[in-house]
Order: sequence, then structure tokens, then C-alpha cells
Amino acid sequence: MTESVHLIEALDARVERRSERREFFKTALGAAAVTAAGATALSFSSSAAAQTITDADVLNFALNLEYLEAQFYSYAAYGTGLDNSLLLGTGTQGAVRGGRQVTFTDPIVQQYAREIAQDEIAHVKFLRTALGSSAVAQPVIDVSVSPTSAFSVAAQAAGLVPAGTAFDPYASDEAFLLGAFIFEDVGVTAYKGAAPLLTSKAYLEAAAGLLAVEAYHAAIVRTTLYGKGIATPSLRTSADAISKARDSLDGGGANTTIFGTNDIDQGISSYSATPINLATTQAAVTVSNIVPLDSNGVAYSRSASQVLNIVYLNSGAASAGGFYPNGMNGNIKTSTAAA
Repeated sequence: MTESVHLIEALDARVERRSERREFFKTALGAAAVTAAGATALSFSSSAAAQTITDADVLNFALNLEYLEAQFYSYAAYGTGLDNSLLLGTGTQGAVRGGRQVTFTDPIVQQYAREIAQDEIAHVKFLRTALGSSAVAQPVIDVSVSPTSAFSVAAQAAGLVPAGTAFDPYASDEAFLLGAFIFEDVGVTAYKGAAPLLTSKAYLEAAAGLLAVEAYHAAIVRTTLYGKGIATPSLRTSADAISKARDSLDGGGANTTIFGTNDIDQGISSYSATPINLATTQAAVTVSNIVPLDSNGVAYSRSASQVLNIVYLNSGAASAGGFYPNGMNGNIKTSTAAA
């Protein structure tokens, strides 16, 4: 039996296990599906404007983000997007702009892409099941390749490509990883920021599980970029530049290369003032920064407004733009100007 056959069988088995887990969650949480009428209200002061939101609003905000990730990874890994049955809901349903399969040359990166794609599709299904009839439809999502596409605008802001130049996240393994890095860390901080807003213990537990998976995904992307960056240093500097660009959007703190500095968004490499080998006269060294965290070893949170600033690619008050050209669906969709 060939290695490729073994790989396909392993991936099929993984998909089957995920399907079994989804069925478990459907059974456990189906009776507690969030509805607009039955959810508990709370004040959401970190949104664009003070408003009263429900657990359903928080989960729908997460669902909007999962639509983006699932579509990008599905196209990159398989060349196809999500089935239309997974895109229906309240609000205006929109199409996906762009997206195509990556011609991977590194089988490890291809395996990662397939695994993450399956996870993100499962997240969409899980959240839609939990929300029931309250689930929002997929809005218009831009994962296209043109000089004015969301990926290109983000890459231009980070200095990966010149102004007015297209960035193609489907062009190579490395381009795919950088494209994924543009928003992968955002999902982790978004879930952590949203978790305290949930009043249902069942959904708080579910959000914690989703957060953990997103953190694994971010670590895969960060580790792979750092590892490949040993032979190709531009990958590290490009990832660090993306991180700096995100910071300029969310107002979370000036990006720096000094290791250990409080910074909501951190690149994959850090500059340490303490030499690893104290017996040498080395003044400073470059070290990996796979896990972005504060001085207590705790991951950062982002408010919904900060998340929207990044995915809309706009540091000002906005209700649409970037990866969501017409905005998100649901009640959490407007950002304030970044501090």
C-alpha cells in the first residue's frame, strides 16, 4: 500500500471522528439551542455602540468569523467552498469572492491545510446547530486575488508587496501560510474576548473548546512559518510585518521586537536582550515567539470592535470592508475607531 493511500485513509478516519464528535454536541446541546427570544441579555460595552446583546449575538459573531476561515481553508485545501446548505440563515446571504486550490509542494503543509479545513467546516456546522433558527447567513466574503482584494490590501499594508500589487495566498505553500497568518491569530483573541460575555455555561464550555482548537491552528501556522523561516528568513520578517500591521488596525499596542513586552499582537520571532549563552559576549539574540502572551503567560483578548477593525482592514469606525465587503450579519458588526 502506497504512502499516499495511507495518508488518505488517515484523513478519512480523522473526518469520521470529527463527525462523531459533532453528533455528540448536537445531542448534548440541541435542546439548549440559542434563540433570540430565549437568550439572556447583557451589556456589550466594547462594541461600536453600547447595546444589549444575547448569547446568540456572540455566537453569531463567531459564526461570521468561522465562515471566513472555513471558506479560505476549504478552497485552499480542496478547491471548493462550503455547501450552500451551510450558508443559509438570517440576514442577507452573500457569495464568496475568489478562492482556489493551492498546488502544494510540501506534503506536510498540505496535510495541515486539509486538517484545518475540516476543523473549520466542523465549527460552522457546530455553531449553526447550536444557534438553530437564529443562525445568521454567510455574508459576502472576499478571499480573492486582485490588487484591491482583502488579502492584497492586508499584504500591502504589511509591506509584503508594493502598493497596488496583488498578493496571492494560493500561489505557494509559503504564500498560503502567510495568508492564513493574516487572520489566524485574530480568531484566538476573538474567542477569548467573547467568552466572558456568554451567560450560558454550556455555550461558555463550547466556546472554550473552539478557542483551544483555534489556538492549535494558530500554533501550527506560526511554527511552520518559523521553521521554514530558518532557510528563508523573509518568511519570518513577513509574518512579523503582518503582526505589526494588525496592531496598527486594532490599536492594541505598538508592535515591538523586544521579547516579553505587552503587545496584543506579536510576531513569530522576538529580540531578547538577554543572551542565551551567558558565557559569551553576545549582546542579543533572535528567538522564536510561537505563543503570543503577556508577562503572566496568558493569551491576549480582543474586543469585538478590535476584531472588526482587523477583518474590515480599517482602524476607524466601520461597518464593512476588507474580508467582509458588505459587513457581517447579526447585531455585532460595527467597530469604533482604534485607540
